[in-house]
Amino acid sequence: MKRGLTGPYQTTVTGGETVRAFLPDPLPPQPPLEMTDQRQRLLERATLALGRLDSVTLLLPDPDLFLYAYVRREAVLSSQIEGTQSTLDQLE
Repeated sequence: MKRGLTGPYQTTVTGGETVRAFLPDPLPPQPPLEMTDQRQRLLERATLALGRLDSVTLLLPDPDLFLYAYVRREAVLSSQIEGTQSTLDQLE
């Protein structure tokens, strides 16, 4: 099956900066998605992985605290990619 673009890009100005945003076409897709055996297996694997992730949150004493720490860690990793080299202590 061959599909074309799944939505347009829109250019806008935000905070004085020109940005491009992808606007996906509404669902369901046209033509409809063909559910092959391979796609069904991938969907089952993704569903199982989401279930495992959801069950792990039940074991956490405070999921919000975990999420806060994860977001801070991601900020440090992103800063390293950008070349600013921030540390966890430097984040506010």
